Parts: sequence; structure tokens; C-alpha cells
Amino acid sequence: MRPASGENAATHHRLTSAPVVLQVAASPVSPALVLRPWGMEDVAASVEVSRDRALRWWTSSGVDNDSDGTRWVQAQQQGWAVGDRFGFAVLETQPDSVCAQLVGNVVLKKVTSGKPAAEVGYWTAAHARGRGVAARALEALTNWAFEADGLERLELLHQVDNLASCRVAQKSRYDFDTLLPAAPPSLPRDGHLHIRARERLKSSRLLRTG
Repeated sequence: MRPASGENAATHHRLTSAPVVLQVAASPVSPALVLRPWGMEDVAASVEVSRDRALRWWTSSGVDNDSDGTRWVQAQQQGWAVGDRFGFAVLETQPDSVCAQLVGNVVLKKVTSGKPAAEVGYWTAAHARGRGVAARALEALTNWAFEADGLERLELLHQVDNLASCRVAQKSRYDFDTLLPAAPPSLPRDGHLHIRARERLKSSRLLRTG
């Protein structure tokens, strides 16, 4: 696949259950990112990043050992096979290294045929926070998702006390829409609903005079 150019460049494809790889170009201050479907080679890394207490607090899936990690990865793969959930491992690449490091996860979920809206989610590994990983990866996912036929709106939910997630939403142009009441277990506390609509090209041009 040939990545497009630019800070948030991504390879674009129709929304499909076939494996997809998205690429985000490096910037003067940020290494390049690769977003690809989760694989069994990611089990050990998923266990390592899940030891972070903050990640456990904000996410519902606990991965304590290799068996948990294997089941979690298999669940991500099942989402691709069914076509209703598309999870990407976010890897950071360095020019002087042959190995890419796992730095996060982004997901397009609740995808239903004929439904114009879906939901996005993300998390960042503890060692990679504060470097803009989530926002850059989310932008790549968003651009790819809007290539799908009929998908017009993406929703982003987070708990009101998750200020870092709110900043990512705002930076990624997901506008605040509604304050949601708590709905355990999926939303233990009140939450924010952010929305980003598919951008459309203007059908007419302004005429210049003079």
C-alpha cells in the first residue's frame, strides 16, 4: 500500500473486513505511526501496557496475562471478520530501529450496514502519552472511516472526568454535543458525547467580481 503524503496521511480504502494498514507520516517532532489490525504477535505487548493503572481505570477490558491477551486479540480479529468493529494497534516507528513499538489503540465500532453513524474509541500506552499519539491516530482512523459508503457521522464518548480524552476529541474536531447520564457498566459516570460529521465539498463556487 502507498501512503498519502502529509502529517495525517493515511492509505484510504472502502470500509471492509479485509485487513487495512493506515500510515501517519512523521513530522519534525513526531515519529511516523502505523495503524494495523491486532495480531497474535501483539499479545505480549498488550499484557505489558495493560499493567498501567490509568489504562485499567478508563477501559473495561483487563488483560492480566498471555491468556487474557490472546482472548483480547482474538476478539479484535473477530470484529474484523464480522465487519462491525475495526480495531487497530498503533505502532510508532523510528528511522534507526527495525522494530515498531506499540503505543496505543484506535477502534471504529458499532458499525451496522445501512446505519449512517458509528463510534470511535482510543487509548494510549503510558510511555507514549503527551506526544499527540491519540489525536494523530484518531485523525487517520476518521479519514479512513469516512471513505465508507453511507457513513456520515462518527460519535466519540468519554467520561466527564477523563480530561485527556476530551482534549483529544477537541483537537480532532469532534464537537461536544450532549452530556450523557451515567449508564453502568459501559458508562459508569456521566459522559460527554462528541460528534464529527463527514465534510462535504461545496457544490458551488463564489464568483469573483471587479
